[in-house]
Amino acid sequence: RIAESVKEYLDNPIHQQQIVALRNYGLNFEIEEKEIILASNSLEGKTFLISGVFAEHSREELAAVIESNGGKMLSSISAKLSYLVAGDKMGPSKLAKAEKLGIPMINDKELFELINPK
Repeated sequence: RIAESVKEYLDNPIHQQQIVALRNYGLNFEIEEKEIILASNSLEGKTFLISGVFAEHSREELAAVIESNGGKMLSSISAKLSYLVAGDKMGPSKLAKAEKLGIPMINDKELFELINPK
């Protein structure tokens, strides 16, 4: 029944025009597969917290990369945190707490450099 309803919706010319308009405004209906998992032990013994928004990767993708390279994800800022992976629009309270505790802040590019130093 759900499939029929979706088909009816998509077959409607008005809805097709709306979809075309959304595409013209830049909405992407396709999911891009990214192969970013490197799989090593280069982050073993290190802990990470991800905060903010990243242009190229989701937080979930970054967490998967960290864990597949031996790192451990933490859910909050504490003295046990090795690195805060900071993106745009990070909350000011997290920033202040990380600075107070002297926790190194890195961006997503620096994370990949930790995994695969040049």
